[in-house]
Amino acid sequence: MNQYFATVARGLETLAAQELEQLGAHSVEPGFCGVAFEGDRTLLYRVNLWARLPFRILVKIHEFTCLDAKDLYRGIQSIDWLNYLTPDMTLAVNTTGKNDRLNHTHFTALQVKNAIIDQQQSNLGERSNVELQAPDVRINVHIERDFCTVKLDSSGNSLHRRGYRPAVGSAPLKESLAAALIQLSGWQPDQMFYDPLCGSGTLPLEASLKALNIAPGLFRVRASAAKAGRFGFETWLDFDLSLLEKLLEEAKDSQLDTLTAPIWGSDRDENVIKQAINNAQNCGVDNYVWFSQMELADVVAPADSGVLFCNPPYGERLGRDSNLGAFYKLLGNVLKQRFKGWTAFVLSGNKELSQSIGLKSSQRIAVYNGTLPCQLMKYELY
Repeated sequence: MNQYFATVARGLETLAAQELEQLGAHSVEPGFCGVAFEGDRTLLYRVNLWARLPFRILVKIHEFTCLDAKDLYRGIQSIDWLNYLTPDMTLAVNTTGKNDRLNHTHFTALQVKNAIIDQQQSNLGERSNVELQAPDVRINVHIERDFCTVKLDSSGNSLHRRGYRPAVGSAPLKESLAAALIQLSGWQPDQMFYDPLCGSGTLPLEASLKALNIAPGLFRVRASAAKAGRFGFETWLDFDLSLLEKLLEEAKDSQLDTLTAPIWGSDRDENVIKQAINNAQNCGVDNYVWFSQMELADVVAPADSGVLFCNPPYGERLGRDSNLGAFYKLLGNVLKQRFKGWTAFVLSGNKELSQSIGLKSSQRIAVYNGTLPCQLMKYELY
């Protein structure tokens, strides 16, 4: 069994642990902004292909006592890097954490890089080049108190970048957060899903991927002609192409070709609706998800029951708008008057604005949208 670590957004550790267990992970332990777990190479590939919540899947290769720069250099040199890296391969070093004597991440990364290339020069007479954008091997070093943990990043670009969304609105949700919100809500594919403030479509699209059992990693594989789009493990020395191809075929075979309930999105901005449709085409779900241009004031329930989701602007990043209070009041009125029999979930990072909705929430779940603390508010509409 190899030791792995999935990095996730703060507050989603327990939810991500559940997802990893469902994918077959062993010894799953949620931590801070991540989940430790164990498994074989098949699991590593499967998690990168299927997991909807993590950012990166890291593979632990070494851990050692590390008080200062000398300890760090010696510990990195104790690893036989020929098992992971040849001089014709590029590398990048990412560092997190610190202790009393190693408190500057740039210096730590430089020391790690020097230890690796010095070993290569000594043993082989040549060295790897540094490539920050799309390296063959991305090395993650974490300093915590008196210990250093060395991991390899198997994901390449963050997994939240599915690859289907070149077009985004002004303040888009990360795909992984959208998937987490849907998971937190308990929405099931046999319930209608509607987002009346859908922007470039992230929430309806993530719902459609879940409902149709589409692995989010498939979009990255389709775009992998560009090196930057590949999974990190695809450039490793031990990469098993036949195993990945087998898992890809299984993923494609498990996709569903019908929705059991409609998935809709609408927005007042015609341009972002065009973006949403384009993103749906990139997903291959444009025949399943319905998008339309519509003012919030004109929105009515398209069915007797369902789940409504929305992420209204909350005065951050998009700028503070004096009309936002009135907008939230309108949202509350639309929900109260036109969506009886539905359950609504509203993500808000502004407590004052959320009170303008004028409805009593039955549940509030704390989440983070990036670094911004938010609440996912649940409304039972009778």
